Amino acid sequence: MRSHARIMALIVAVLPTVFISATPAQTDPVAACAHLGDERLPDTTITAAQAITTGSFTPPGSNNAMTNLPPFCRVAGVIAPTSESHILFEVWLPLQNWNGRFAGVGNGGWAGSISFGSLQEQIRRGYASASTNTGHEAASGVNAARFAFEHPEQLIDFAYRAHHETTLKAKALVRAFYGKPPDHSYWIGCSSGGYEGLMEAQRFPADYDGIVAGAPANNWTRLMAGDLDGTVAVLKDSASNLPVSALGVLYRGALAACDSADAVADGVLDDPRRCKFDPAALQCAPNQTPGACLTPAQVEAARRVYRGLKDPSTGVQLYPGLAAGSEPFWPNRDPANPFPIPIAHYKWLVFADPNWDWRTFDFGDPADYQAFVKAESKFAPILNATDPNLREFRKRGGKLLQYHGWSDQLIAAQNSIDYYESVMEFFGGGSDVPSFYRLFMAPGMAHCGGGPGPNSFDMQAALEEWVERGVAPEAIVATHSTNGVVDRLRPLCSYPKVAVYKGQGDTNDAANFVCRDPKATGGL
Repeated sequence: MRSHARIMALIVAVLPTVFISATPAQTDPVAACAHLGDERLPDTTITAAQAITTGSFTPPGSNNAMTNLPPFCRVAGVIAPTSESHILFEVWLPLQNWNGRFAGVGNGGWAGSISFGSLQEQIRRGYASASTNTGHEAASGVNAARFAFEHPEQLIDFAYRAHHETTLKAKALVRAFYGKPPDHSYWIGCSSGGYEGLMEAQRFPADYDGIVAGAPANNWTRLMAGDLDGTVAVLKDSASNLPVSALGVLYRGALAACDSADAVADGVLDDPRRCKFDPAALQCAPNQTPGACLTPAQVEAARRVYRGLKDPSTGVQLYPGLAAGSEPFWPNRDPANPFPIPIAHYKWLVFADPNWDWRTFDFGDPADYQAFVKAESKFAPILNATDPNLREFRKRGGKLLQYHGWSDQLIAAQNSIDYYESVMEFFGGGSDVPSFYRLFMAPGMAHCGGGPGPNSFDMQAALEEWVERGVAPEAIVATHSTNGVVDRLRPLCSYPKVAVYKGQGDTNDAANFVCRDPKATGGL
């Protein structure tokens, strides 16, 4: 016993040189904040440790001040797990009224910057919070992925390493500042942030107790292929262009064909999979007024966007298409300004050619198709977060809430259903899956927000209830506002259930809807 005690004493003695030292519960938060600048973390340099007590903060590189902020300790630093890595991070720690929770927050697109807006939201909730630029500086347009061409290790940082490293460092700083680890840790993100959340659940299941993954770009390489195919379909040939007027024709046509299928004519398709709309119904008749109909080339372009990307040789679906009802938000309207995210992927990763021109690309061309196949083999293991094996996350009690807007114009809504159903299949039919993982589809919501459907909801509060009190969400009420005034409420239902009108009462009142499985009632 004496020998064991001596060994333990030696371990305690060396811990501060390996791990961050713990500061006793704060008596002077401002001084404790400054003290964090002296802390030592593996592969990490602390560049700032300052108390922000004025209620205002202007992020580096910005001229726009954030205001009405609670007092907080701002810690900034750089993590370098490899010689090529340069992972910037920020950790914000409330100086008062910390709720005992920690939140990692996600990024968008190719990232490259700290998510300051999300950090301020979390400290207003009373959370300690952290964000990373994912290991590179943002570049504009089609050069957004150049960093991966020039520094291959930074692609790994972007995919998953930066978030994990930032999480570890942030939790250590939380422990040092408050004298205790967080009671609960959450990940909150949408788009690339949703992808990052699923990557955490799959690769680092011990990092977070709960994850909100909105509209995740988790099938990254296939998403890039699908979005590029949509760009080529609409913009490569001027005859196929779909300007705003044509998108309006498509949208009105889809609503006319399908809006009444859910028994509520409200300009929102509750489940677009039930919509059998064919844009050929809108093709111009002889002598029809231009702009009120579609040309044959436009009809075929729209069909291709709805259909999604299929393998040119086998016909297998490689990535789903956009849903009916999403037409007003489709991104490719101007041939001079195509949606840049997938073009950046193909320019700097697939072809690794600064001079590559997206207009030359055709999935039906054998050489281009082989480039796609080769890139899948090389990059999918790094970039994709599609592993359905969530056993370790479930085993440690993790909870995952995923949501996706049916009118998403950038990441096909069906992608979320595909991943959820792959998890169900992995767990042998999925009867246990809703005990730790639930998906919510939002009718009429565009990418991460907006749209004609109810698109404002607090998924984070629902996750807290589930993680901390064991209350699994069956439905989450979402609101739609016009000019700041709420004019519609609807329940978002745990998939596969959808909100069904009870048949009486105001259709803008969530209380007049019930969540039901459409398969159980013959709806699908």
